[in-house]
Amino acid sequence: MNAFSKLTFAIALAAAASVATAQNGAHASHGGHNAHAGHQATAAAELTEGEVKKIDKEAGKITLRHGELKNLNMAAMSMVFRAKEPAMLDQVKVGDKVKFAADRVNGAITIVQLQAAQ
Repeated sequence: MNAFSKLTFAIALAAAASVATAQNGAHASHGGHNAHAGHQATAAAELTEGEVKKIDKEAGKITLRHGELKNLNMAAMSMVFRAKEPAMLDQVKVGDKVKFAADRVNGAITIVQLQAAQ
């Protein structure tokens, strides 16, 4: 990844984090934290379509070209994700179409569910 791509990715990630933080504040004023938790759980359950571009089993990471991640307020793009469970990476190979769910886990955008598309 060249310097321009890294900078573009960093800006997109910062913008997504900023939007998520702003929305967290908005939800807090409408019913408190519990209302937000219910909304987030529903959004996280939605699977997004993607395509496996790279797998790094040693690092526990996968690169996906994916559609919009509504629960993370993120537009369609290609990016690297951590896998919540290393065994997830054994279920797919480069070029596979997948359906997945991602969420923030300890501050990192992480694949929490992954399956080969039917």
